[in-house]
Amino acid sequence: MKTYIALLKGINVGGYKKVPMADLRVQLTKSGLKQVRTYIQSGNVVFQSEYNNLDDIEASIQKTIQSFFGFEVSVLVRTRAHLKRIFDNCPFPEEKKIKSYFTLLHHTPDEALIKVASEKVYKGEEYKIINDCIYFYCASGYGRAKFNINYFEKKLITTATARNYNTMVKLMELSDIT
Repeated sequence: MKTYIALLKGINVGGYKKVPMADLRVQLTKSGLKQVRTYIQSGNVVFQSEYNNLDDIEASIQKTIQSFFGFEVSVLVRTRAHLKRIFDNCPFPEEKKIKSYFTLLHHTPDEALIKVASEKVYKGEEYKIINDCIYFYCASGYGRAKFNINYFEKKLITTATARNYNTMVKLMELSDIT
């Protein structure tokens, strides 16, 4: 049985795509996942599964959400080791890292696409695209940033979902099952 982390995109935001975490845990357990735990309301799920194919696990979670809640949700599943590698590879110094966002990409984009996407620059905002993550720091805070996930999804031809430093730390902690 392996431990995984699922990141759901765009649920419980502004009253749309409401997914109570208790209901989500029950439905994912019924679908065959084990030891299902959630963290905060923004779609962070830690669980165990006997399956190894991430695409199949993502599809199963999407199907469960579609069937029970009645809408589609983008799902990104990663192992703890993958999430830890992303976290550890943050290019920012520690004082910026703790205020950073980690935008996880579903696929590692082509270098040519990264080059085009990286041409967008905003004053006071820093980002670096490394493999399947966009590391983002904004001195004035994420809520005031001009950084836009939709822009990067279009330019990099992939889906993405962002988590802050504290959420990344908590997900690694919750998934550290030994």
